[in-house]
Amino acid sequence: MKKILIIGYVWPEPNSSAAGSHMMSILRLYREQGWQVEFATPAQPTEHMIDLEKEGITSQSIRLNCDSFDTYIMQYQPDIVMFDRFMMEEQFGWRVDKYAPLSLKILDTEDLQCLRHARHQALKAQRDLTQADLFSDLAKREIAAILRCDISLIISSYEIELLVNTFKVDASLLHHLPFMVELEKAPKKTLCFSERKHFMTIGNFRHAPNWDVVLYLQKIWPLIRKQIPDAQLHIYGSYPPPKATALHNPKTGFLIKGWAEDAFKVMEASRICLAPIRFGAGIKGKLLDAMVMQTPTVTSSVGSEGMYQNEPWGGIIEDDIEKFVEAAVKLYKDEEAWVEAQKNATALLYARYDSRVLGSELLDKITLTQKNLAQHRLKNFTGAMLKHHTMMSTKYMSQWIAVKNSINA
Repeated sequence: MKKILIIGYVWPEPNSSAAGSHMMSILRLYREQGWQVEFATPAQPTEHMIDLEKEGITSQSIRLNCDSFDTYIMQYQPDIVMFDRFMMEEQFGWRVDKYAPLSLKILDTEDLQCLRHARHQALKAQRDLTQADLFSDLAKREIAAILRCDISLIISSYEIELLVNTFKVDASLLHHLPFMVELEKAPKKTLCFSERKHFMTIGNFRHAPNWDVVLYLQKIWPLIRKQIPDAQLHIYGSYPPPKATALHNPKTGFLIKGWAEDAFKVMEASRICLAPIRFGAGIKGKLLDAMVMQTPTVTSSVGSEGMYQNEPWGGIIEDDIEKFVEAAVKLYKDEEAWVEAQKNATALLYARYDSRVLGSELLDKITLTQKNLAQHRLKNFTGAMLKHHTMMSTKYMSQWIAVKNSINA
């Protein structure tokens, strides 16, 4: 029985974020193999965290900058360690290398944070993305973590190309793993055009791109409402702050709904999902949920990025605000166009997000890499160099903090 240790940035919240849902799909895949899976994190428990025990997954609280992790991992001796985002690899990677050196190291990037950050900087400056934005200190940290690991899970095909062509990362270190959908559980039929009404969007309010969507929709919504006076925009998401609830306005139909007990149910009840995403990275869980519930979407090029290639999109993609409004109104009113978008969404879902295919490919990648781990690492000289040099500074800083904390305790 393989022993898997996941070092999480946060406790998984599959009903709050796409990242939480993606993490749980990976953990469940590991459990389906009969593997022993343990989830360890320095994060505090949250109100929406999943009950891992019910999933057959053990859990452990760990501390940052604390030598207690060394004893823990020496005793557990996992076959595989998977880091949830690069910050966890920075914090615990050198300890894994020292005390469990034969463990296969996997980095689940979720999305490239350096890309999201670069786009955000460019948007705030109201200019196009530059190489200087992209080649930031954050990028240096994130790419270094990728190079130090044996496999990095990349959720977007666009990000695979960016890493290989722009950052010159060896493709053998990367594995494309989009969201995995259990298609056999996806509904074959959902509410029809006439049974649905209103627009919606959804996303964790703590995620900066989602909050930007809410603010941007404040500009877009009056233009849509002018053409469809009885329509409403329902905005769902976990952890809405006071600045979000203050935007709730029944008179204009701009409604902050907050936490959705069942995201699929509210998605199905809506006629259109709006996602005018102006910056971000990875692929968007709300757009995948829309495909599952056969809800057409109107989104941006950033929103749809990495989610399709030559297939028709399940809705309309527009970046210009006036064309975005025109697309939203058209899909809302035109049943024929709406049904066609719905069919396209379902076809795309089955073409690219089948959990059986994606899960099998990931397991094959893990098996092959483990089988040839010594040679795989020998080929990755840059990663070995980074472990030797870069992680020495992280290691000694962490040890200094650990000693300091023990003295002050």
